[in-house]
Amino acid sequence: MTRPTLSHAAMTQFPLAGDELLVGGMPLTRLAERVGQTPFYAYDRQAISARIDSLKAVLPARLELHYAIKANPMPALVAHIASRVDGLDVASAGELRVALDAGMAAAAISFAGPGKRAQELRQAVAAGVCLNAESLTELQRLHEASQALGLPARVALRVNPDFELKSSGMRMGGGAKPFGIDAEAIPAALRRLAELELQFEGFHLYAGSQSLRAEALIEAQSASFELALRLAAAAPGPLRTLNLGGGFGVPYFPGEARLDLAPIADHLAALDAQLLSAQPQARLALELGRYLVAEAGVYVCRVQDIKQSRDTTFLITDGGLHQHLAASGNFGQVIRKNYPVLLGNKAGQNADQRYSVVGPLCTPLDVLGSEVMLPQAAIGDLFVVLQSGAYGASASPRGFLSHPDVIEVLI
Repeated sequence: MTRPTLSHAAMTQFPLAGDELLVGGMPLTRLAERVGQTPFYAYDRQAISARIDSLKAVLPARLELHYAIKANPMPALVAHIASRVDGLDVASAGELRVALDAGMAAAAISFAGPGKRAQELRQAVAAGVCLNAESLTELQRLHEASQALGLPARVALRVNPDFELKSSGMRMGGGAKPFGIDAEAIPAALRRLAELELQFEGFHLYAGSQSLRAEALIEAQSASFELALRLAAAAPGPLRTLNLGGGFGVPYFPGEARLDLAPIADHLAALDAQLLSAQPQARLALELGRYLVAEAGVYVCRVQDIKQSRDTTFLITDGGLHQHLAASGNFGQVIRKNYPVLLGNKAGQNADQRYSVVGPLCTPLDVLGSEVMLPQAAIGDLFVVLQSGAYGASASPRGFLSHPDVIEVLI
């Protein structure tokens, strides 16, 4: 029996004008001329705003929506998002500068990540942001920074829970992890935090990322919430914030369906009501990165050559894994699968030709599309990788083989 061919989820975030893809309302060929070169990333600001608005329409009004800058730290994009969310989450001093430059109040910025350098901690304390401490060593360094600066460090403890987010693309909690402090060690860490006279803010839990199953997210959120309330009983001060992390996924590969937000929103409303009763001064926060920006971005490169090698027709482009590592399959995929792709200047034409699309690098890993169906291609066509707004340029080895760097634009 022939197995059915799986298709990608419908990609409707970018309309067409005739055969041509529109990004930010601009035909792709014109946008390429405006940018001045290929390859480039383009992010549609209206698509980002629409995603944030759709989330806020269903989430509890009291819940704080934070953007995790690690998903895409482009300064113009962060500035666009900063005015539309309640907080920004950073993972380095470099991201902290971007967040502050974007105009986000320091009180609404949190700083997570293992192995923060002492100087980074001093910068964060001086700025007045909330530090998500991930070890007893960090607590000691925060005490030293507070003493040196004469400022109280605002500290939340990142908890490594004793469970994982099921069906997630990347598991960030449970078992032995470099992230956070094991849940069973949190009471001792809270005592140490009090001894060091640090300002207790709350807890940060992040069980995993890129989940497309609402029931798995609900289960992890419930377990995180219950764990945090138990731990709060030993806290040296009132719980002000409870960051439940994120984990909301987007469909990248054939056969994947979009995340159903409705049950998640209902569940978060119930958790928020419980928190208001148990800890009325505390606020729930969601930390989303990929979910806010991934579908609003495209990676665009140009076909440089078309060649036949035995039974395969190759499109060779001027872009590749050095600029879009994730689309090449070398950013966590065990078995390589294709992102949704198209020819942006022929997107309305019938996709009846089979190609393998590769970049210009001297490695067989430089694949952007394997056996994909596209319209009849020509040299000069614009090859587009959709779902490229997150973990693209900043997550790629852009210096590899010293090709020209990629440009990023917000449209």
